[in-house]
Amino acid sequence: MAHFAQLNEVNSVVGIQVVDNSIITDAAGVEQEDLGITFLSTINSGGWWKQTSYNGSFRKNYAGVGFTYDAGRNAFIAPSPYPSWVLVEDTCQWKAPTDIPDDGQAYEWDEATTAWVEIV
Repeated sequence: MAHFAQLNEVNSVVGIQVVDNSIITDAAGVEQEDLGITFLSTINSGGWWKQTSYNGSFRKNYAGVGFTYDAGRNAFIAPSPYPSWVLVEDTCQWKAPTDIPDDGQAYEWDEATTAWVEIV
């Protein structure tokens, strides 16, 4: 099955649609994103479509509602979990400004102090 993200006018993901592989496979047996976009455009009005990879093998991340499609990076990017977190260019995933401690304890991010706080 192929997965497609429906985008609004500001490239925010507003829905995910699953399409049977037979619909996106051309006569030579090669999957073509354009075939899926054409199919979805005929059954759904509004928005634009971009294929997304369930295992993240292309466009960096599997799209989710609320994600943004960044055309320059050709990637789906989740909303930033916190204002202080930075986007890692290679993965297009968010990272805390400091690494979570690796001491076997459970931690949560405290944006007010921009630090990891142990959960007790």
